Amino acid sequence: MLRIIDARTGQPVVAAPARRGLTRVEAHAPGSDVSALRVLLVADVLVRALELGGTPVWTLLTGGRRQAELRAAATALGIRPFEEGRDLAAGLGEAQIVHVAGDSGVLPEGGVVVGVAPAIRAAGAGAAPDPLADPAVLRLALLATRRDTPVRIDADALDRAGRTLARWRRAVAHWARQPSRPVPEEVRGRLRAAWEDNLDVTEVLNVLDRVADAADLPDGARFETYAHADRLLGLDLVRGLGSAA
Repeated sequence: MLRIIDARTGQPVVAAPARRGLTRVEAHAPGSDVSALRVLLVADVLVRALELGGTPVWTLLTGGRRQAELRAAATALGIRPFEEGRDLAAGLGEAQIVHVAGDSGVLPEGGVVVGVAPAIRAAGAGAAPDPLADPAVLRLALLATRRDTPVRIDADALDRAGRTLARWRRAVAHWARQPSRPVPEEVRGRLRAAWEDNLDVTEVLNVLDRVADAADLPDGARFETYAHADRLLGLDLVRGLGSAA
């Protein structure tokens, strides 16, 4: 059961209290900078986690200026479309409302609030030429830091994410050549426990690192584990299938 720390109260709250009940996820992302993009990314991962648990979700975006630019960047990052939330009429009888918002100091009213710390695009020395040059790399760079911790997007951060992503894709392509094996229940449980604990994506990434190095796992099980986790992460980890030597 997915629990989220409500930024308004500091207390854990069940994200979907009614089984199979509709949950509304509303992202509040004014502007089009990397901080706004991080808010949308957290909302996207939250939606994926809820859907993996069988919860129907209604997604909305409430923003301000430069929404077309933000939506274009979100699409490049593999963030699924959000409906326009401006001038929203009455809800559809949702069992829960979850707001995903940056650290602006002004919290949305009602429901649960998922706080997202700012992402800072470095300038000058160490700046990345274009963070969107490889959207999957930027997505991983943003996911690799806890959402309640500010993240600096610079050349070093993108280089680390790029090397990790390339290594995982090569490994997944290699493992796919072996007979398929189910995801071990213990590993599946660790992944679910991580994302259901306040959407702890960094622990999901840690679990994947441990799976890659575990000596007792067949390669077919590693492949299925990474493919399963990628339903949450959205990193297109199977992109290299067919390219392994």
